[in-house]
Amino acid sequence: MKTLHRFVLKSYLGPLVLTFFIVMFTLLMQFLWKYIDDLVGKGLDGSVITELLLYASAGLVPMALPLATLLAALMAMGNLGENNELLAMKSAGISLPRILEPLVVVIILISVGAFFFSNNVLPYTNLKMSTLLYSVKQQKPELIIKEGVFTNLIEGYSIKVAEKDTKTNLMHRILIYDHSSDEGNNTVTYADSGYMKPTGDQKFLIATLYNGYSYKEVKEKSGSRRNPSTNYPAQKQYFEKQVIVFELKGFDLQRTDESFFKDSYQVLNLSQLEKAEDSLSTALNLQLESFSQNLTQNSIMRNPNWLKKTGSSPVSYKLDFDSLFSKLSPEQKQMAIARALDNARSTKIFVSNSKDEFKYRQKYISRHKIEWNRKFTLSFACFVFFFIGAPLGAIIRKGGLGMPVVISVLFFIAYYIITITGEKFARELVWSPGLGMWVSSFILLPLGIFLSYKATNDSSLMNADFYTEKLKKILRLGRKAKSNK
Repeated sequence: MKTLHRFVLKSYLGPLVLTFFIVMFTLLMQFLWKYIDDLVGKGLDGSVITELLLYASAGLVPMALPLATLLAALMAMGNLGENNELLAMKSAGISLPRILEPLVVVIILISVGAFFFSNNVLPYTNLKMSTLLYSVKQQKPELIIKEGVFTNLIEGYSIKVAEKDTKTNLMHRILIYDHSSDEGNNTVTYADSGYMKPTGDQKFLIATLYNGYSYKEVKEKSGSRRNPSTNYPAQKQYFEKQVIVFELKGFDLQRTDESFFKDSYQVLNLSQLEKAEDSLSTALNLQLESFSQNLTQNSIMRNPNWLKKTGSSPVSYKLDFDSLFSKLSPEQKQMAIARALDNARSTKIFVSNSKDEFKYRQKYISRHKIEWNRKFTLSFACFVFFFIGAPLGAIIRKGGLGMPVVISVLFFIAYYIITITGEKFARELVWSPGLGMWVSSFILLPLGIFLSYKATNDSSLMNADFYTEKLKKILRLGRKAKSNK
């Protein structure tokens, strides 16, 4: 039996590793396509790109692992069935549950590992990923001076180059506007040719200009006897060679402080989520009590002088508002109506604003609950997908990457759509967080049980001949019933 178990394990583990990396590669390509605009043209080091992909890979495991588990189970059992090895095992008196025993142990270990990954590793990588991706988005594009276009990436300067020699990097007809003093373009520099080269640390850009001149507008200082707003003829200075040093700010990657994202629910583990949820719920309850008190104090019944206390028991006096209102003068009636309307409007605004605030807080608490349930759904999804893939592979008896891939993708798409829908309903407070996150697993679990039952009893569920014979039988019964009429 040990030899058989090793054989079955070998048949499953190989496809599992292969499909996992194939799925991870596919999802990483999708990630790069999504953020390509934020990454291209910023001169990022290879180490930064590698680090970003590493953190992104960790975040894609919850999607890749269940799909790999399903696909590997389909391929392994399909290959065993296609090669008649599964038939030989059953002929020897070994049932399908006995054949799957080592794989069940493996999938339990994978499910436990997936839980610890979701609870311990994923919050850390989400924090690193959020921080690094935010830093990359904030970085300026790589400084590239194009021909015939003004470049405004250097703070305080606008640069235009008419022509560039790609071989020698020599630039022709260089125009530089200096507005670093926040007084407009009061300094203009023109050069016939020149070079621009950044320093080794990428902190400065050194421009060496040849055969040009500089224009500078001059204004009288505020302490002068002359009118300080008067403009005087511009100073023109010719030069054969001039060196200008530009400070490059924002072109190197400035990493954001991780504490900026430390309170996000996506970077918390189970205990931290429970603590945060408890604090948020307590704050919400206190706000609800404060709202109730404020609403009572600002209502028409505030400070009622018709309620008096005798000892500890309040004594209320019934008032006839209609009779009281009828005794008022026309001016008093108008004032009373105006005050009532004003009070009603202010109360309505207060209730509306408070309602929006409460709903926002409830949604934020719900997201913590969603994230708490997500720690478990990954593990359970791997378990459910295995018990869909293994019996289904034993039924269809087709290995390779053809039929198993198609079936796996269809199941995963259905699972993903249901999961996204449930999570959206939970975020919008239509469903509870538990129902929204577990609905996909609860829908697929009966399917796994059904397929396991059919595979154990050698069902012809995926046999075309089975359905053909059933159809022929139905047609014969139909013709017989028609002839009897």
